[in-house]
Amino acid sequence: MAAKKERSVEELYRDDPERADAEVFGRRSGGRGLAPKAARAMAAAAGGRIARPEAVPAGLVPRGSETAGPLAGKTPGLILLQEAPLVAETPEHLLDDETTPITRFFLRNNGLPPPAVADPDAHTFVVDGEVHRALRLTVGELKSRFRPVTCRLQMECGGNGRAFHMPAARGNPWGNGAIGCAEWTGVPLADLLAAAGLRDTAVHTGHYGFDPPASGDPARPSISRGIPIAKAMERHTLVAFAMNGEPLPHAHGGPVRLVVPGWPGSVSHKWLTRIWVRDRVHDGPGMGGTSYRVPILPVPPGVDANGRTGFVDLASMPVRSILTSHASGTRLPAGTSSLRLRGAAWAGENDIATVEVSADFGLSWTAVRLSPARNRYDWRRWSGAIRLAGEGYHEIWTRAADTAGNVQPLRAANWNPQGYGCNAIQRVAVLVG
Repeated sequence: MAAKKERSVEELYRDDPERADAEVFGRRSGGRGLAPKAARAMAAAAGGRIARPEAVPAGLVPRGSETAGPLAGKTPGLILLQEAPLVAETPEHLLDDETTPITRFFLRNNGLPPPAVADPDAHTFVVDGEVHRALRLTVGELKSRFRPVTCRLQMECGGNGRAFHMPAARGNPWGNGAIGCAEWTGVPLADLLAAAGLRDTAVHTGHYGFDPPASGDPARPSISRGIPIAKAMERHTLVAFAMNGEPLPHAHGGPVRLVVPGWPGSVSHKWLTRIWVRDRVHDGPGMGGTSYRVPILPVPPGVDANGRTGFVDLASMPVRSILTSHASGTRLPAGTSSLRLRGAAWAGENDIATVEVSADFGLSWTAVRLSPARNRYDWRRWSGAIRLAGEGYHEIWTRAADTAGNVQPLRAANWNPQGYGCNAIQRVAVLVG
């Protein structure tokens, strides 16, 4: 008889929060507050006394510490989620720079890495399809024929936050670290489309690179997504050849890639070879079905929605904020009563209206100061301070609201088969004393 598989606390809560509350902490779900027995159980799991047991919401399990593995060419601490295709996440506390260093920028491949290009300026890509004059350009010609610009732009994986969906959704279990905000140098795609001359029939783009799929089949692209012409013509959508003032690294799509800020990173194609202007919505690998698509109407959590209609392409990414000054699991000296905090917030096509922090499990919120954005699609850095109620286990929560009125929820209510758009508030555990 096979041995029964033990489940972690996180798995218990993901599968059945009410039962987990009863089994793990001996409490019933509903409302707030811990009975003495539950407070002792949670303190054992957290590694210290719960500082505000009366404020703990039902269904909440203490945050653990991230586990990290070494990754060549990156700052120690990035989390390797998958080896082939390569996927690596940046823990939030490593995103404390205003401009994300290349060594701390997350990695997301959809296929195998292609061979490095010996002469980047000689690499060629084309712009063709529903245009009057197809363009065939080397990277050197892109730099010399067109006027480049440099902008600090957010790039975020469409599955960022997926790990916080309950029940679990398909795909890499990203936390909040599938985000980076680098200085990208390139030419607005609008300028290339103007030079090619868009036909009246132009509706959408389709993007291709020279990275082979995981199967190794050279006849199939690893992914081929696209964007509506209106987004392609937005001045911050770039054909980029440099990152943070350096030639675009091979790992990040060099010698040339697309950067489509505010939208899922899958449309910011790496190792670019072709931009196909089409008279219809693109239908390459990674388009259609549930790939980078979300349901128009709610889907019951856990159902297999393949083949269902009523899905739309994921476009603008949701509002999100992160705390970057402290790692989850940080231990503070006894007597610490206040904490200076820093972080970042962003909201896809929208701007950030407010960021607030809480140290009492959401009973009260404190607004923090927002720094101005350098340009559109730059993330907003924030800073402030918060009071801590004595020694023990605390959680610092952060939430942002955007200019369209969207606010981060405590728990995601938008479950979908691929786990896109989960923007639940961030919870960072700190232990005082």
